Amino acid sequence: MSLKIDRGFFEELGLMSIMDVCKRSLCSYDDVKKSYIVEAWGEIYRVSPDTSEILDYSNNPVNREAGLVMLFYLMRAKNILVSGEWISEKDIPGGVTFFTGPHAVPANLITGRYGNDIDAFSRACRGLGGVEVKMGDAAFVMPIVRRIPVVVLLWKGDDEFGPDARLLFDRTVSEHLPLDVIFALSLETLRRISSYKQG
Repeated sequence: MSLKIDRGFFEELGLMSIMDVCKRSLCSYDDVKKSYIVEAWGEIYRVSPDTSEILDYSNNPVNREAGLVMLFYLMRAKNILVSGEWISEKDIPGGVTFFTGPHAVPANLITGRYGNDIDAFSRACRGLGGVEVKMGDAAFVMPIVRRIPVVVLLWKGDDEFGPDARLLFDRTVSEHLPLDVIFALSLETLRRISSYKQG
């Protein structure tokens, strides 16, 4: 399958109570198309357990990282409120050992694209539905899925250090997603911001 996601995950979702999935994830279900309606990264997607498809509303398939996030969110999300406490990936249980090497969060995608250009970075985040918060030199809360917000921050460089960027997660993120899917979420979020087409 084009998504390269194990069909067994779709089958697992298909066996779950639709009412329970919707309650936990704050998503809805389309009885006609037999698909969950998921708002992710500020856009609307359809997740179909029967056909093992995840499509946007133009019927385009999503990439593997985005698909994993939406699928696991529907399967694993808990009916809990966000904590409002922001943590780094290393503060997530198991994160110190997991988020290294090939799983290091590639925040350099942001600095590589925007450097010290705070205005361009801010336009990209706003264009993707981000809400500005007072952190770093610029920071935005990004709408990933309903129960999982993420903050992306950018600091300007100076004579000694180059610009720096970081993702922060609500402390509840590990209640909803396993570590490898949190990495997929990070990668997809950073890709979308770094590839945003400026108007």
